[in-house]
Amino acid sequence: MKLCVSWVRLAVLAAAWPLCLLVQAQEAAPRVLKEVVVTATRVVQPLTDVLADVSIVDREAIERSGAAALPDVLRGLPGVEMVRNGGAGAATSVYLRGAESRFTAVYVNGVRMDSQATGGVSWEAIPLAQIERVEVLRGPAAAVYGSDALGGVIQIFTRQGDGGFSPSVSMGMGSYGTSKLDLSLSGGDAQWDYALGLGTESSKGFNARVLASQNPDDDGYKNDSASLRLGAALIAGHRLEASFLGNDQNSQYDSTGVVDNRNLRRLQATGLNWAGQWSEAYRTTVSVNESLERYETIPSPYATTTHLRGYLLQNEWRKGANLLTATLERREDQLNNASTTPRDTSRFQNALALGYGMAGEVHSVQANIRQDQDSEFGPQNTGSLAYGYAITPQWRVTVAGSTAFRAPTLYQRFSVYGTADVLPETSRNQELALRYRHGVTEFGATVYLNEVTNLITYTSRTGNCINNKPPVALASRGCYLNTAQARYRGVTLSAKSVVADVHWHASLDLQDPRDGVTGDLLARRATHHAVVGGHTRWGAWSFGADAQLSSSRYDKVPNATVLPAYALLNLSATRPLSPQWSGLLRVDNVTDATYQLADTYATAGRTLYVGLKWAP
Repeated sequence: MKLCVSWVRLAVLAAAWPLCLLVQAQEAAPRVLKEVVVTATRVVQPLTDVLADVSIVDREAIERSGAAALPDVLRGLPGVEMVRNGGAGAATSVYLRGAESRFTAVYVNGVRMDSQATGGVSWEAIPLAQIERVEVLRGPAAAVYGSDALGGVIQIFTRQGDGGFSPSVSMGMGSYGTSKLDLSLSGGDAQWDYALGLGTESSKGFNARVLASQNPDDDGYKNDSASLRLGAALIAGHRLEASFLGNDQNSQYDSTGVVDNRNLRRLQATGLNWAGQWSEAYRTTVSVNESLERYETIPSPYATTTHLRGYLLQNEWRKGANLLTATLERREDQLNNASTTPRDTSRFQNALALGYGMAGEVHSVQANIRQDQDSEFGPQNTGSLAYGYAITPQWRVTVAGSTAFRAPTLYQRFSVYGTADVLPETSRNQELALRYRHGVTEFGATVYLNEVTNLITYTSRTGNCINNKPPVALASRGCYLNTAQARYRGVTLSAKSVVADVHWHASLDLQDPRDGVTGDLLARRATHHAVVGGHTRWGAWSFGADAQLSSSRYDKVPNATVLPAYALLNLSATRPLSPQWSGLLRVDNVTDATYQLADTYATAGRTLYVGLKWAP
């Protein structure tokens, strides 16, 4: 009962808070620098010009959060949920507006990340220590990015050099035997810039599955990561940049018996980009990149490797408030998996995309069309159109519609569970938004409806499976088929401001993610979830607090097992210890709440983390 009361109070607070913030904002609106984003259209834009629903997380917010992993940071944003099978090194899913985890296209410095075995990126293997900035785009964006972006796009940027030589060392220890050590070097001038990051972290973890049939040991993890970003601007208006991100993860997981079961994950993203500003109006970008995701289990003999290669040629032409873009792109996917026939499978997509944007004082438009020529499925056409009307300089209403698709993974096509006639998943999305910006105060309300057809699911009805490989024993096997539909609809409210020297933020999501055939709520997604938080300074100290709330969810479809509602409170404090040293204290799950994100999987109790940073 206490949890329900807390949930109602904070949900109401999150919904009503924007009105309070707006009243405060009318009294004083400090001037702020314009933030820019890349993810909305693949072109640098001021955030105030963007018609899409976008959030930004910078390095300062990441460090202040003291979070264990990137999904823990993302779950504090509007429209984002996270599910994890245990601790920070365990299998993790991230849902944008309730959409499947595989429906989020993920990029690292412009390099596409994906697993053609599981579908979607391995969130648990992305090293938070190397991240400088994250941009989150909610809503389909296939007309800009092609396959996969049915739910949205998350773009991750590693650190970039700027200014003089700047070294730093961060270290810390926490509950469950957690330890971290991060080193970074960066610098640059008008011609050259560089940034190097090295990190290692480990945790003994906790027993993720307290079941008699599972291993009774603690399930820990170890990450070793590195990032490198080099830039050169030897000719005025032209810049060449190379980037690399890598992480090796060794994590434990529970299975039947007492054997020490482990996941071995390797993630790499390598990119080479050149941008040329030929004139004030015309700009060209060329990109060549490659990513790798490898997953292996020991002592169980299983391994799968995904290679993605990308080639991009983008042209931009600006005239006043108008921007035209024309893009040629090629993507090559390759999967090596013992369960696929043949063992090495591949696919490519060639794309042409056109875009037009106009950012006026009253009227704004963003239109995109794209055709992806898939080597297996032929042409896939997508489009998006958004219109914004400024009611006043502070208030703007936006209406948008888009289509999107995701090609089946190579595993869904060619494994022993694949079928020859499985088709791409497709979606249609409509949304209406109202936004307010004035100084440091922002408010947003977005209503959306995203309907997915040809949804691919695994079925155990072997009689429906048409196998496209040499005969196998299908008596105990099922297959992947286009058997379902999904409907993601909801309302997202968000607000942030500065009131009495306190930087506040709040969001509330009211959503209804359902199976379009059975009417069941989709697994592990809440109909209500909210975040309320803030940070402020008091003397030399900086204090932060955030509360995360989620209503009850169902663990599976059909809806049977209920995962109860929960509320988490996290606190943090930082303080300069000298001109070069600073300290961080973080307490997560302050009330030691017991909750579940997935049935039969435990979550962390109250945890403490203490960190030190040296940055001369």
